[in-house]
Amino acid sequence: MTTSFSTIGFIGTGAITDAMVRGLMADPPAAARILVSPRNAETAARLAADFAAVEIAPDNQAIVDAADMVVLAIRPQVAADVVRGLRFRPGQSVVSLVAAVDRETVQSWIGTPVRLTQAIPLPFVARRSGATAIFPPDDQAAQLFAAIGTPVECTTRDEYQLLAAASALMATYFGIMDETVRWLGAKGLPDAAARTYVSTLFSDLSVSARETDMPSFAELSRDYATKGGLNEQAHADFRRHGGAAALTAALDRVLARIKGEPF
Repeated sequence: MTTSFSTIGFIGTGAITDAMVRGLMADPPAAARILVSPRNAETAARLAADFAAVEIAPDNQAIVDAADMVVLAIRPQVAADVVRGLRFRPGQSVVSLVAAVDRETVQSWIGTPVRLTQAIPLPFVARRSGATAIFPPDDQAAQLFAAIGTPVECTTRDEYQLLAAASALMATYFGIMDETVRWLGAKGLPDAAARTYVSTLFSDLSVSARETDMPSFAELSRDYATKGGLNEQAHADFRRHGGAAALTAALDRVLARIKGEPF
């Protein structure tokens, strides 16, 4: 597995950079050389120690100068200052992972016309799994993320923003698992047994969701809810007590934030 890039550079060395680099460096490696920022010294040092192809750059400009593709993995609070201080090459491939900042804004920070794509890689890319939304469609960015998972190319900004909102449910997913484990523990079940059962249950349900040939998740839900059974009762209570409404409201507020609207 190879990409068309001899050198991929990462501006910002946080959790997502760590995940992407580990995915790219898995066997067989999907990149010949990777440069990472020195800013997060601990993460950068760990990656350089784990993989011979990973180097710690002296500064961010050195990354831009050497890389065929530059990945902007920077917190939005500092992104403008960091990017404005860099000099990019015309036509250089740049992937922005900066959350809740639109492509036009990032391009204005860069100044020089570049081949700019936005993406939302999730932590699963570390094991070359999961889907990554990218916008606009771009064969180089798609090739990069195909090496570490499944790229989903969005044809409009609205599509991309909707997937960005959906990706905000990861903490909620684990929060539901945690609340279930806490409830089981409060009722007397040992923590280890509760965690094993709940994690396996949710994992198997995710596999069923991915592999189903049913036309909708609503139909899958009905299939798992025997008439008059326990699953039907729990789902009805969830909706009756505001669970579905709370989920929809949370997604609406996240989408508003992504679009730069009041939330």
